[in-house]
Amino acid sequence: MVDKSKILDHAQVVDVNGEHVGVVDHLDGEESIKLVKNDPEAGGKHHIIPLAWVKEIDDNKVILSKNKDEVESHWKSA
Repeated sequence: MVDKSKILDHAQVVDVNGEHVGVVDHLDGEESIKLVKNDPEAGGKHHIIPLAWVKEIDDNKVILSKNKDEVESHWKSA
């Protein structure tokens, strides 16, 4: 598991292929990341993704272990 303290507010979130998925709003509890709702990918809603999907953190970029379609079909609206 990654060091969640390295996940910064407003960090870019990308899928396993480097495609933009969203932007971190903040950590949501111990096991989740809440994405901002004003990102074009968000459709005006906050979305929650599990920390377990985070493959690595590179500088100020959160890289997920899933592709964009998998992420968008399984994220939860908040």
